Amino acid sequence: MSRIGKNPISIPAGVTVDVNENTVTVKGKLGQLVQDYADVTVKVEEGQVIVERPSDSKDHRAKHGLYRSLINNMILGVSTGFTNELELVGVGYRASNQGQKLDLALGFSHNIVLEVAPEVTLETISEKGKNPIVKLTSYDKQLLGQITAKIRGFRKPEPYKGKGIKFVGEELRRKAGKSA
Repeated sequence: MSRIGKNPISIPAGVTVDVNENTVTVKGKLGQLVQDYADVTVKVEEGQVIVERPSDSKDHRAKHGLYRSLINNMILGVSTGFTNELELVGVGYRASNQGQKLDLALGFSHNIVLEVAPEVTLETISEKGKNPIVKLTSYDKQLLGQITAKIRGFRKPEPYKGKGIKFVGEELRRKAGKSA
């Protein structure tokens, strides 16, 4: 039995879970998410969501834990939401936003302008003497991760000086560089 898949998911107050033929719909105060599923059975019983698999085949075992995690992330997202914070480390690196447009100055000959999806709340924090921070908040963990990865991919942190876009609190593996 999957250690993750066998755990029931408790439904918090203010969240409704509807299970149809092959889709799960989760509604909460922050929004609504829909997920398709296959090869497992999803049941809502006594304020809990239970995911079960029909057999112990490799495919069914893999999907058991997967769909349980996806449904759990949907329930957490519509009730509390998710937040990712990115820090821009480097001289002259700046971030600003106007609505859903993120404007990044990352040492290239031009600024990078990224249009962020409306489901994601965008905020930039620039304090004197500190690195700029881009704060992304959403109820959809998957979309939030994709947008965060895209922004980070513009200038990944390099191992010698640590310049680039990194997560707040992320520990980078540093290299020594040339020994003179």
